[in-house]
Amino acid sequence: MLSKNQIKLINSLKKKKFRLQHDLFLAEGIKVVEEFIQSNFKLNNLFCTSDYLNKFSIDQMQVITENELKKISEFSTPNQILAIFEIPNQEKIKIKGLTLVLDDINDPGNLGTIIRLCDWFGVNQLICSTNTVDCYNPKVVQASMGSLSRISIVYTDIKTFLKTDTRPIFGALLKGENVYQTHLNKNAILIMGSEANGISNEIQKFITKQITIPQFGENQKTESLNVATATAILLSEFKRT
Repeated sequence: MLSKNQIKLINSLKKKKFRLQHDLFLAEGIKVVEEFIQSNFKLNNLFCTSDYLNKFSIDQMQVITENELKKISEFSTPNQILAIFEIPNQEKIKIKGLTLVLDDINDPGNLGTIIRLCDWFGVNQLICSTNTVDCYNPKVVQASMGSLSRISIVYTDIKTFLKTDTRPIFGALLKGENVYQTHLNKNAILIMGSEANGISNEIQKFITKQITIPQFGENQKTESLNVATATAILLSEFKRT
């Protein structure tokens, strides 16, 4: 049976303030939890219904009822398994290969998808502005579908980072050069801007090459692509060249 203190702790971890306070985060669903268990992330506790009792052979496992699961799950339809993992120490910034930089991405679903894209395209490190949504937000963890366990994510002052890096810096902007006609360096930085405002003016100053995805459709009312969709297209082009 879940104690009141356990329920209080688990529900508190849905907020960034308490994740930072306890250095813990939540993961739900069999696939997501398995990915983290098989990685270097340290498991704090695991809760599951009796149907999944034999799925894991670990000490930190507690069987709970479906009603108890509903009290702690982030989702209206719980995933039968919920785990608490320790937040690891932030890794050092790598200055080799293709690095993706996010300037104030706010939507958890977009960040989770972008983390999956980094995993798919072999971008091993993601640099996020301090105002980008927390990668341990439960909705980000869920949307990343386990890829968060394999991608190094660093939150930092991206202006300071860009000042010290000597690689070419590409920025996704509507008025940039056609990406399909641009030489793309494999050892470079790619900046993606926020959903509402794009790349901020102060960050644009560091861009050495502005690029854009041209619009081919005849209906010109579509203003822009979703940031995760645009990231997928651009990463594909960087890896293709």
